[in-house]
Amino acid sequence: LRGDDHLVALDARRELKQGAARRAVHDLPVDPEARAVARAVEGGARRRRQVDGAPLVRAHARDRHHLRLRHDPGLEAQVEELEEAMAELSKRQSAAETAKHEAAVVKNAEVIFNSPRGVTVGNKDGDVTFVEFFDYNCGYCKRAMMDMMELMKSDPKLKVVLKEFPVLNAGSVEAAQVGVAVRMQDPTGKKYLDFHQKLLTGRGAVDKARAMAVAKEVGLDMAKLEKDISSAEVRNTLEENFKLAEAMGMNGTPSYVIGKQVVIGAVGVENLREKISNARCGKATC
Repeated sequence: LRGDDHLVALDARRELKQGAARRAVHDLPVDPEARAVARAVEGGARRRRQVDGAPLVRAHARDRHHLRLRHDPGLEAQVEELEEAMAELSKRQSAAETAKHEAAVVKNAEVIFNSPRGVTVGNKDGDVTFVEFFDYNCGYCKRAMMDMMELMKSDPKLKVVLKEFPVLNAGSVEAAQVGVAVRMQDPTGKKYLDFHQKLLTGRGAVDKARAMAVAKEVGLDMAKLEKDISSAEVRNTLEENFKLAEAMGMNGTPSYVIGKQVVIGAVGVENLREKISNARCGKATC
């Protein structure tokens, strides 16, 4: 979910900053005022959770104002050094996460991009493969589906692979099971894509009954569908998708693999287009 993904990312950054502040408290000279100010910066990081939409600099400004009241330029310099250290730690953490994601993609590339358990739409021989992990009860996946359709329409060389990743509730799992069963009787992916769009654009919660109604609407064999839902192939498909998601650190939907890049959250069509270009030619625009 886009909102949840962003909260997770923000929480990670905040924990990183708070951890740096805590370490800095112990690294400062044994000076009660210096320690107090470092703790004030740590507290400022915590208080930023309660600042609705306020930029980081506002919280920093409050801490600097506290220092000016103490009339101690030395402490001001120490806090600035601390902020620089926290920024550097954040940068290194981001680089490490990117490297970890890329290594996971390389290790699992065959299953990610070419598993017969994924649903392939768009250009099956495309030069860039765009893989989306989704949940039928994910509100942001509805918008992501529109982004995907626009990308397929505007980029005839794009290969798209869809993978069910039901993380929200029991209804999501039921709908994903129906989705896999739909794929099993539609090797072309055309009816599956129709099913996918109708189920994601409908109103209300999604469960087995809703998914079966949509499957009937798009013309599938309902007796076969009911039988296939409880098959080993459905279980194995979902297990495969969850293992892949775990290996790449995916914790919500929609999530994507584009080239060697792992993208978590509904980042918007333009960001996705840029990442496709990076995978294609190494630049934001080819």
